[in-house]
Amino acid sequence: MIVALAGGVGGAKLAHGLYAELPPDTLTVIVNTADDADMHGLRISPDLDTVLYTLAGIANPETGWGILEDSFNLLEQLGRLGQPDWFRLGDRDLATHITRTHLLQDGASMTEVTRRLAGALGVQANLLPMCDERVETIVHTPDGELAFQDYFVRRHCQDTVLGLRFQGMEQATIPAAVREAVASAEAIVFCPSNPLVSIGPILSIPGMRALLRDRGIPIIAVSPIIAGEAVRGPAASMLSDLGHDVSVVGVARQYEDLRPILFIDEADRDLASAVAETGARPVVAPTLMRTIADRRALARLVLAEAAPRLVGSGSAP
Repeated sequence: MIVALAGGVGGAKLAHGLYAELPPDTLTVIVNTADDADMHGLRISPDLDTVLYTLAGIANPETGWGILEDSFNLLEQLGRLGQPDWFRLGDRDLATHITRTHLLQDGASMTEVTRRLAGALGVQANLLPMCDERVETIVHTPDGELAFQDYFVRRHCQDTVLGLRFQGMEQATIPAAVREAVASAEAIVFCPSNPLVSIGPILSIPGMRALLRDRGIPIIAVSPIIAGEAVRGPAASMLSDLGHDVSVVGVARQYEDLRPILFIDEADRDLASAVAETGARPVVAPTLMRTIADRRALARLVLAEAAPRLVGSGSAP
């Protein structure tokens, strides 16, 4: 069993590569839900849905999020009626949010809802939310506190980030399904997601870092920073705003207590010794995933460090 932690498009890409290279029932993906939002009366889970659609083979390849060839008729009509339309919700995508909201209202846990959605879309991997409780990423800016989607989508990451907090984290608990997956895992993989607002919330659940560390199994992380730039999203600007080194070294320091094997891109080969000084073991490899073949190639390299016997035994496209 391999357990991957993921959030967003970059995380979904490596999760897809792992899904393609592993027997599907030997992969668990634990996904960030701290960027969830309520819109138009519906629970939206952007990271979960990005991973869900990617593993289901229906993600929009141009954006990495949303559903391929989706339409936006309902959203356009909402805009005409004066409702917020800045968050792009496709018509088929809305079916996911409606279903999730109804199931939650009927008393199902987020874990159960996610399993049902994954099963309906034919995803055989074990897809899990990081927790069943509601946690919200709040971004502190010069204009005050913003909900994450306001910062990320509505305001296009243009605000200086003065701080982050995860509202509700004190009440969050590790779901039993997550504990079971970690207990049977041969390795933990941190996908190349933002270490502050994608992987960070997962690791901030009380007891999570200790749970992963105390298993004594390999922890393999892939840096989302290449040559001082984020492959996608605001990771670089966030690291800079918050006083962290905008490099693979800065990423390594976010995981310092876990002493991971850290995959860094060939462009950062000269920083390998600095990464090693943080306690991580650097592995230099091509980490940029432009194609599905790139995803699978990186997954094979990660699995060679994590569980060599499982490499190449997958069946997903």
